[in-house]
Amino acid sequence: MASSSILLSEEQFLCSICLDVFTEPVTTSCGHNFCMVCITKYWDSKDLYQCPLCKEKFYRQPVFRVNTTFREVVENYRKMRDRSKHESPATPGKVPCDVCTGTKRKALKSCLVCQTSYCETHLEPHQIAPPLKRHKLIDPVENLEDRMCKKHDRLLELFCRTDQTCVCQFCTEGDHKTHDTVPIEEECGERKAQLGKTEAEVQLIIQERLKKVEEIRLSVDLSKRDVEREIADSVQVFTALVRSIEKSQAELIEVIEEKQKAVERQAEGFIKELEQEITELKRRSTDLKQLSQTEDHLQLLQNFPSIVYTPPPTKDWSEISVHSDLCVGTVRRAVSQMEEALSKEMEKLPEVKLQRIQQYTVDVTLDPDTANLYLILSEDGKQVRCGEIPQNLPDNPKRFNQHLIVLGKDGFSSGRFYYEVMVKGKTSWSLGVARESIDRTGIITLSPEDGCWTVILRDGNDYHGCTSTPVLLYLREKPQKVGVFVDYEEGQVSFYDVEARSHIYSFTGCTFTEKLFPYFGPSDDDDDDGQNSAPLIISPVNHTC
Repeated sequence: MASSSILLSEEQFLCSICLDVFTEPVTTSCGHNFCMVCITKYWDSKDLYQCPLCKEKFYRQPVFRVNTTFREVVENYRKMRDRSKHESPATPGKVPCDVCTGTKRKALKSCLVCQTSYCETHLEPHQIAPPLKRHKLIDPVENLEDRMCKKHDRLLELFCRTDQTCVCQFCTEGDHKTHDTVPIEEECGERKAQLGKTEAEVQLIIQERLKKVEEIRLSVDLSKRDVEREIADSVQVFTALVRSIEKSQAELIEVIEEKQKAVERQAEGFIKELEQEITELKRRSTDLKQLSQTEDHLQLLQNFPSIVYTPPPTKDWSEISVHSDLCVGTVRRAVSQMEEALSKEMEKLPEVKLQRIQQYTVDVTLDPDTANLYLILSEDGKQVRCGEIPQNLPDNPKRFNQHLIVLGKDGFSSGRFYYEVMVKGKTSWSLGVARESIDRTGIITLSPEDGCWTVILRDGNDYHGCTSTPVLLYLREKPQKVGVFVDYEEGQVSFYDVEARSHIYSFTGCTFTEKLFPYFGPSDDDDDDGQNSAPLIISPVNHTC
């Protein structure tokens, strides 16, 4: 009933300005109540003094005094409301008071000594009586019996680190006497510190995963832009092809029509000549018929020679005809022209692709800490060649001991990168990328299984893609400058002849799980009489090629 009356009259205790329970209430002469601070601030912001509710005007600002009687009523209401909140019935999931009869109110604290949970009302003795004030109170929990030692019926207040279990004081005098035991609070403090450390590690992993998510999203965006450029390039090429085909078709139709007109003109000439001969022959046939029917013997004998022995002029038509195959070869020539145009357009595709790839150019510098002792690097770290004697350099776990190899300083674990290397004047070399964990001290094979993706030249003319079974490459021209392109997420490593603007070889479908470093192998010149002494040179990329 008290709760109902409080809820029903709650609006009577709310200030109409701040909409909260009155604080230091004052009453105007018109009978309305406000918080002193609220009404004062309200009138300070106005030029006119009037009641916010009934709008009654005042000629000067009234002097207020706190309505003490109403203030006591408000304070009593506030206490009753707060107690009502604390003493509300325990809802599912909340710990109920163990002392309440009938409706169980929500527990405010649990006593570990009494093994009982109390609502605010029943907790008062623990807050007043000195003996009870020494009891240990905690936030309300269920199953308080689980916090008691089953053997000694005492509070579990110690932790045995030896057996990793909670124990009571009596346990430390028996089974756990020689064990390492500490107060539960102390162990919890250390466990919380460990939890904090673990939480920090988890947060670090979360940040790494979020970073990877952003990298993947960026990769998708880059891939989308690449696809859009690829589509634009293909539309450009095929539009040119369609125009070329349409032009060839128009030219072919024109040629065929012209040839047909020539055939018709030739036929008309033949027909005209034949019709003239037919006319002459018909006239001679008439003369012969008349002469054969004459009764004048003298006339027959006199005209016979001119008619019989002088035939009219005629042509030999046995070898003359109108050829229907005048257009043979025209279509073939037109198709050949279209094939040539198609080839020219297709040749542009590697060039367009290489131009697009060059936008991922990175600045590569050789890492002297990885260079084999027989390799000589330039001061700027852009050139490497093979020397005749080992260099006097300190030991370094990153250095290649068995192979004439040097890596770039910077590795890449995501995205795309591209660089170009001058190989002009060399008869043997190897280029590509290697993973960070590649063996630096033992014998390795140039293959993805051993952690490198490379293309090599041997004996001046033999080019190979270095897989587990080397792939022989047939190149139309000998590359003078090689471009190396890597798409980490796509799992692709590609090689290009920069000057010929052509593709050399690609590793595809690779799975990269660690950093990749640019790889350089200038090879020695022992078998070439100095012909392979030229260095490998990291060249600046000319984006306008």
